[in-house]
Amino acid sequence: MSKIAFFCIPAHGHTNPTLGVVKELVRRGHSVFYYSYEPFREKIEKTGAHFVSCDAFDPEQRLEPADAARVSSDIAFSIKILVDTTLALDHMVCAQMEKDRPDCIVADSMAFWGKAVALKLEIPFISSTTTFAFNQQSAKIMKQSAKQALSFLLTLPKINRELKRLRLKGYPVKNVLSILQNDNDTDTIVYTSKAFQPCAESFSHKYTFVGPSIRPAESAVKKTREKLIYISMGTVDNDRLDFYRNCIAAFCDSPYQVILSAGDLCDLSQLGQTPENITVCKTVDQIAVLQKADVFLSHCGMNSVTESLYHGVPLLLYPQTTEQSGVALRTAQLGAGIYLENTDPASIRNGVEQLLHNPQYRKAAAEIADSFHNCGGTLAAADKIEQVIQSHSRCKI
Repeated sequence: MSKIAFFCIPAHGHTNPTLGVVKELVRRGHSVFYYSYEPFREKIEKTGAHFVSCDAFDPEQRLEPADAARVSSDIAFSIKILVDTTLALDHMVCAQMEKDRPDCIVADSMAFWGKAVALKLEIPFISSTTTFAFNQQSAKIMKQSAKQALSFLLTLPKINRELKRLRLKGYPVKNVLSILQNDNDTDTIVYTSKAFQPCAESFSHKYTFVGPSIRPAESAVKKTREKLIYISMGTVDNDRLDFYRNCIAAFCDSPYQVILSAGDLCDLSQLGQTPENITVCKTVDQIAVLQKADVFLSHCGMNSVTESLYHGVPLLLYPQTTEQSGVALRTAQLGAGIYLENTDPASIRNGVEQLLHNPQYRKAAAEIADSFHNCGGTLAAADKIEQVIQSHSRCKI
């Protein structure tokens, strides 16, 4: 059987889709070594993989909380973090790879250090893409403003200095696109369907669209009213007391059941007493809620939108970052959601009721759900990894 190394960034939305694949590879008898971070140790070890901690080397772990938003909006800063992390992990990872000689490296598209070490040591590589696959065609959905485009041009000298640091350590990096863009010559697993992927026809045969990897619900949610509205702003940028107050005001006198997942950055006591039809929690079992929900008001993280559409639930779209805006735009293009233009209580309620009363939104969400269900899922992803390993093994003979 084969040795396979996985690399991922410290983010639930990027780690979770890979766990079913890792579990399937282990079931098939492969040895999987998963390079990640202590908060993810338990869930990774549950798959049967060998967990390898990167915490002591990764500068991303020492960022201030306020830097989270900057990572998603400042490309030069993001590239610096990627380069710092790659160089910090260089000695440990390269030494481990040369010792173990894995048959394949699978790395998240944002965990550039996995791709970099594969190129440096000439180990077969597969990109794991949990967001949309990104090239010049699909980039059109991630529409940049003139200000953002100008900002990128002004930061190119900084970015090029960072790339030079990688080249000096033996990493064959051509330009910034080799970090940010999916390569048509690279074997790539994409955790969405061709129907949801923008410009899917522009990607080569090396791309395998396996659909989302959705875990089973771990608890039960009781639906107490005819319609259930779910609200969540994700796990990173959710310190939004004023927004949550507006959501409560929007539905306090409504006939709907509302579940609001507010995260752990807020002091929920400041929300005061909530009406009996509204439940406010720090965290919920999102899959369990979406199995019963009728509308999801979401920040539009790829994971959240995918889970919603997988269960045929249309979305009220409230993106906060460029990546989330791209996911929201694609959802709206396919008719499975509408934008929340204003966050006052009347606008929130009006948006939800548009989604509830027009069956076309649920129909569009159901069509996307069908495209997800018809993909090969974790089995197809595991098959792809085995095929790449076998292909490279034949080339050595």
